[in-house]
Amino acid sequence: VQLQASGGGPVQAGGSTRLSCVLSERTSWRMVVAWFRQAPGKEREFVAAISLSGGNTDCADSVQGRFTLSRDNTKNTLYLQMNSLKPEDTANYFCAASYYSGRYYTEILQYAHWGQGTQVTVSS
Repeated sequence: VQLQASGGGPVQAGGSTRLSCVLSERTSWRMVVAWFRQAPGKEREFVAAISLSGGNTDCADSVQGRFTLSRDNTKNTLYLQMNSLKPEDTANYFCAASYYSGRYYTEILQYAHWGQGTQVTVSS
């Protein structure tokens, strides 16, 4: 399973951007794909996840109502739409995939497959 994230860059506070995560064709429909982020000096944290089988999504409280997940099955691509961005959203964003779909899907250790990060920098 390979994942490739893209779409980061500089954004002004209050603005929007969209990240993409292209999945390899080996990605199983049974997998969960998530976005995590890591700011300088901080631990990597869960942002959002989507179940490829059922399409269920979930977002962290810190981004609820501002970030949304969507998918384009024809392109094997997931999108993270990020609106009303804040300086504290500045981080390196990673997409990851896991066969685990239990209640601990927000935990980094559940994910064995990671893409490279894409940097989002929000200026005030």
